[in-house]
Amino acid sequence: MNTLKETFYTRNPKLTHLEQEIDTAISVMLESAKNKKALLFCGNGGSAADSDHIVGELMKGFVLKRPLPDALKTALIKDYDNGEFLANTLQQGIAAISQTHHSALNFAVHNDLHGDLIFAQQVLGYAPISGVVVGMSTSGNAENIINAFKVAKTQGLKTILLSGETGGKLKAFADIAICVPESETYKVQEYHLAIYHYICLMLESSLFDS
Repeated sequence: MNTLKETFYTRNPKLTHLEQEIDTAISVMLESAKNKKALLFCGNGGSAADSDHIVGELMKGFVLKRPLPDALKTALIKDYDNGEFLANTLQQGIAAISQTHHSALNFAVHNDLHGDLIFAQQVLGYAPISGVVVGMSTSGNAENIINAFKVAKTQGLKTILLSGETGGKLKAFADIAICVPESETYKVQEYHLAIYHYICLMLESSLFDS
């Protein structure tokens, strides 16, 4: 894992001042995963796409194969005609949910409650099975993420912010704020991509690299 860290900061030298925040975020997310608690992700616009992207990296193999445990393989092979295919093809996942993806629910909340509550309502529902909420906002001022963080904190969930250089209003509601040294939206998002790929690599390595 030291090699992963060295490679990341060699490629992204302008993020070295965020090493402590990123390390802490990884530790908090790793603890959640080890406790079988889901990681929740939310964002708007390009950050909504990033939420989906992260979940795609976590829920199946990213750079590792993540083979199933032997006991599960044995059960699948024993119980089902295609058990060998399932046992040898499926991969272990890290429980993660993108809150941007539930269009029917989000439209219902927007229509029946309020548009700024689409993520907060999901955090409330997912809280018993979750450990962390990760919000991505380039400005740091997304009201729907602010409300999600408020609910998360009342439910005992950790909150992690990925934002631009100031962190905006969200910084006050984040347990961990990773504020990259840019303010222009696409430049902030480029840093976010590098950071969350690194986080995914570190989580995967910690959990599955034997």
